[in-house]
Amino acid sequence: MKKLLFAFLALAALSTAAPAKELLNLENGVAIQGYDPVAFFTDHRPVKGNAQFQSQYRGAKYYFASAENRAAFDKEPAKYEPQFGGFCAYGASRGKTVPVKIETWEIVNGRLLLQYDLDVKSKFDKDPQGTLKQADENWPGLVDKYGK
Repeated sequence: MKKLLFAFLALAALSTAAPAKELLNLENGVAIQGYDPVAFFTDHRPVKGNAQFQSQYRGAKYYFASAENRAAFDKEPAKYEPQFGGFCAYGASRGKTVPVKIETWEIVNGRLLLQYDLDVKSKFDKDPQGTLKQADENWPGLVDKYGK
């Protein structure tokens, strides 16, 4: 009887839990300033997306340069989405949410990262693995503090 009661209470707690928070760097609901996230991986450069080819993922709209890129994203969105909600990776490593400039993009460990500016990118690049590890450790706290 105790096991049944415990199971019921556990299920009740799960059903009343608040939805997971998201922390996203968006402009009018659009992620990465309207750039195609897949293109960073396939074209190795920023390519502006088109609202004609759009998809939604975790509360953000993504624009794509082609239907093929949209299909690739829809198949594996976590592979292509910008890390740290599209905020500056170096900033996240310092416990801050900081806006980004698209030209600072880079792919590290298969992850799309953006930085505040080229100077900050050079600081990140001095120890990318250590800085990325610190950003990963800080990110849940930032989402908890600033997320919606």
